Amino acid sequence: MADKVHPKVVPLVDQRSAALAPPFRAFDPAYRVAPAGTIADSLHRPLRDLRISVTDRCNFRCSYCMPKEVFHKDYPYLPHADLLNFEEITRIARQFVAHGVQKIRLTGGEPLLRKNIEVLIEQLAGLRTVQGQPLDLTLTTNGSLLARKAHTLKAAGLQRVTVSLDGLDDAVFRRMNDVDFPVHEVLQGIEAAKQAGLGPIKVNMVVKRGTNDHELIPMARHFKGSGVVLRFIEYMDVGATNGWRLNEVLPSREVIARLQQELPLIPLEASMPGETAQRWGYADADGRHDAHAGEIGVISSVTQAFCGDCNRARLSTEGQLYLCLFASQGYDLRSLVRGNGPADATDADLASAIGHIWQGRTDRYSELRSAQDPMADVSTGRRVEMSYIGG
Repeated sequence: MADKVHPKVVPLVDQRSAALAPPFRAFDPAYRVAPAGTIADSLHRPLRDLRISVTDRCNFRCSYCMPKEVFHKDYPYLPHADLLNFEEITRIARQFVAHGVQKIRLTGGEPLLRKNIEVLIEQLAGLRTVQGQPLDLTLTTNGSLLARKAHTLKAAGLQRVTVSLDGLDDAVFRRMNDVDFPVHEVLQGIEAAKQAGLGPIKVNMVVKRGTNDHELIPMARHFKGSGVVLRFIEYMDVGATNGWRLNEVLPSREVIARLQQELPLIPLEASMPGETAQRWGYADADGRHDAHAGEIGVISSVTQAFCGDCNRARLSTEGQLYLCLFASQGYDLRSLVRGNGPADATDADLASAIGHIWQGRTDRYSELRSAQDPMADVSTGRRVEMSYIGG
């Protein structure tokens, strides 16, 4: 039988070859930005969170992230030599930490597909914040490999995990991951992570109206009282391949309204500055937060911008620094750690480049979109794919 012919789709600007060079003045001793433990961008937002993509591959084909029509068996993934190796990642991460980063999240693609990921975790776990504390070191996964890897991840120094799970109904889940993967194996992975001490565990559910929004109540009931924090994420307009439409977005306020009909909730204070999720606690009979029942969160990525205190930077799997999830271009840091940039680039040069890039940051895509039409694309070009820099 002839091979299936895939639709001719040209969905991407190839961000893998469109990187910007770090500002040249970053390497001029007169303009050097030395790490001082804290740094702010042009809108006075500090740098606190670094998300590192370790692979552009995934074993799921979720339509909102890596649709099969685009990411088919012939898709040209990055060659291994183009990926940052673990020593390069750790070297870059060390300079981010010197600028004030306190949390590192490993993402993908699916990060557990990266061979020997435990070695990288062990290296990153050895870093210390400017206050001398261990980093908040976490990882986001689809859970498919978590059952077999949870204990080795914990032993390597990983502190906690976030698991993507878009429903408990097996037919719905298989349809959404589009590779016929069963939901019970992800649930086994979550249980293995709990047993390994990778907590508190968070579970992220992307809510798509008409596809899995009927799973809201079952998901909330399942994880209530389990110690797992369930978070509902509005279906986002990330990248150019997911066919995003506004009428498929279920606003967070409607999510809360539906939950409130059966599971009374009360709002909770943010746990830290720059937190993306609005927290809601399960209420007891007296209308107070029942800590034993736990909490849920909603991430209003479309209907309520949270750019104002965004403190996150993103490092792609091949060493491009992105300043926003909705960015169209990144800055090339790989050339510095591989000696292809300024001659004999030192750690001080690398730190200065990061400092200059962050200080010049003006990104506030979601705020600009909210001020206009939510359907409008206010970026300067096609946005980077979420599978390339992580969520």
